[in-house]
Amino acid sequence: MLTVVCETPNKLIAQNRDIPTRGPDQVLLRVKRVGVCGTDLHIFTGNQPYLQYPRVMGHELSGIVEKAPSGSHLAAGDTVYVMPYISCGTCIACRQGKTNCCVNIQVLGVHRDGAFTEYLSLPQSFVHKAEGVTLDQAAMVEFLAIGAHAVRRSNLLQGQRVLVVGAGPIGMAAMIFAKMRGATVTTLDGRLDRLSFCTTHLGVNAAVQLGPDDEKQLSQCTDNEFFDVVFDATGNPKAMERGFKFVAHGGTYVLISVVGASITFSDPEFHKRETTLMGSRNATTEDFETVLNALRAGLIPDKALNTHRMTLAEVPENFPKLLDPSQGVIKAIVEC
Repeated sequence: MLTVVCETPNKLIAQNRDIPTRGPDQVLLRVKRVGVCGTDLHIFTGNQPYLQYPRVMGHELSGIVEKAPSGSHLAAGDTVYVMPYISCGTCIACRQGKTNCCVNIQVLGVHRDGAFTEYLSLPQSFVHKAEGVTLDQAAMVEFLAIGAHAVRRSNLLQGQRVLVVGAGPIGMAAMIFAKMRGATVTTLDGRLDRLSFCTTHLGVNAAVQLGPDDEKQLSQCTDNEFFDVVFDATGNPKAMERGFKFVAHGGTYVLISVVGASITFSDPEFHKRETTLMGSRNATTEDFETVLNALRAGLIPDKALNTHRMTLAEVPENFPKLLDPSQGVIKAIVEC
C-alpha cells in the first residue's frame, strides 16, 4: 500500500508498505479521506512539540471498513470516522471521562503513525459509523470537534461577547460553535482573506486585522469592556501572551493552541480581572456528536471550508504548497 512519510522536517517520501494485519479487537480500515490540519503543517516544518521523526501524518480521517471482529458494531462496507486520540481508559483523566487528555494518549499522526496511507488497523472502540454525512464531511469532524470542545469548556452563554484570535480552521471551528450558542463573535487575524471568509461564510459580527490600532478597534467593539471569552488559536507564543489583555473583567481565556514554549502573563492584571484560564486539548465523544448533528442539520459550511484537494500520491509534491498564504488554503482534503 502507498504510504507517505514525513522522514524529517520538510521532507516527505512515498513508500510501499505491507497492508497491516488486523488485531483481535481491531478494525481494518481502508482510508478514503484525510483532512490536513495545522498539526500536520507544524510536523512538516518541525514545530510540533510532541513528535519524533519519521512519522506518517494524518489524524482527520474517514474510510470504509474492510474487516471487523465478529460481533462488532461495525461491518465490512460501513462508512466511518475515527476518533484519533487513542486513550488508555484507565488513567486518572480517562476515569473522569476526560479521554482527550489521557496520561498515556497516543494521537494518530503524532505519537503513532497516522492516515497518510491506504489502510489502517485500529481498535474498534475508536472507529464510529458516519451515518448521515459524506466521506468529506466525516473527515472534517475532528477539527470541528476541537472548536466545539473549546466552546463547551468555556461555558459560553448566549449573548456573551467572544473574541477568537487566529482565523485558521481551528479558530473558525470555535467561531462556528460560539455563534451556535448565540454569542457575538469577533475575530482577530493578520490575513484579510481569512477575515473576509469569516464574515462571508461564518457570519462573525466583526473582523479585525492585526495592526497598530487593533487593540483600539477591539475595545470599540465592546464599549471598552473587551470580551467575556477569548479563544487563542494562533499557535504563536507572543499572541497567546498578548491575548490576556483582551479578556474582560470576570472573563475567561481559553488556549486552544499548543506551542513548545513557556507562556507568561502579568499576575496583577490576571488577578485584578479574576481571569479564568483554561487549556483545551483535543475533543471527546460528546464533541464529535455535537459536530455530527450540526453537519446533518446543515449548520456548518463544510463545502466552503474545503478549499483544496489532492490525492495521496500527490502529497510529497503538493503538500508544501499548503504553507503558501497566497494559495488561500483553509482546509485541504487528501483523497486515498
